[in-house]
Amino acid sequence: MKSQPVFALAHLLGFDLMPRIRNWKGMTFYRPSKTTEYVHINALFGEAGKNAIDFDLIESQFRHLMRVAVSVREGAISSSTLLKRLRSGSKKNATYAAFREVGHVIRTVQLLRYLTDAPLRRRVTAATNKVETFNQFSQWIGFGNRGVIADNDPVEQEKAMKFNALLTNAVIFHNALDIAEIVRQLLEEGWTIDPEDLAHISPYLTKHINRFGEYSTHELGIQPEAYDPKLDVDFTPLREQDLTAAGLGTAA
Repeated sequence: MKSQPVFALAHLLGFDLMPRIRNWKGMTFYRPSKTTEYVHINALFGEAGKNAIDFDLIESQFRHLMRVAVSVREGAISSSTLLKRLRSGSKKNATYAAFREVGHVIRTVQLLRYLTDAPLRRRVTAATNKVETFNQFSQWIGFGNRGVIADNDPVEQEKAMKFNALLTNAVIFHNALDIAEIVRQLLEEGWTIDPEDLAHISPYLTKHINRFGEYSTHELGIQPEAYDPKLDVDFTPLREQDLTAAGLGTAA
């Protein structure tokens, strides 16, 4: 699978890559050896004697794997460029094959963790939903040319992406300021604000934003008031829940 080297490279760079699993039928579990069998989960690994990790190949290419990982970490080459180069002629590329074998190991471990850890599945789902929502909001902001980057110049493509990210974060910040101001008004009126209710409010609001029409820039020179990030709301229970869900809570 093409994604296996990505798991290997992420692991070597110190990242715990854990995407949400949607289609289990397409997932392959790999055995540490052809003779390895399991009592309760053996069916997950398919036919006996198949889908085994080639640890000899990993050992023979270990120095090359680490050299590649260091090159990416130090910025000598981008991860996308690296994977493209390794993939070219991959059947004859021993380093790419070793990356794939390491990816098989990491991916299998991640799949088993995902199956056995319900809190982990909830965290992965929540984090993935946030990322997908942000991407949808970013696409909504970048409505020009239907979000298509038509320029072939990599520099101009990078500019378009960064400008869109900057504008997206500026709108999110604006929404957060508006939400905070409304919360303060409600508190002044005597309302009780439940932190769990606030936790469900998204900053990706769009109904009050007019993307079309005339844009005024005369306010750009106006100095805004100092940003006050504090709200008179106790978020301690939510933080404790997050720590407990992450397995970081201390035993009583």
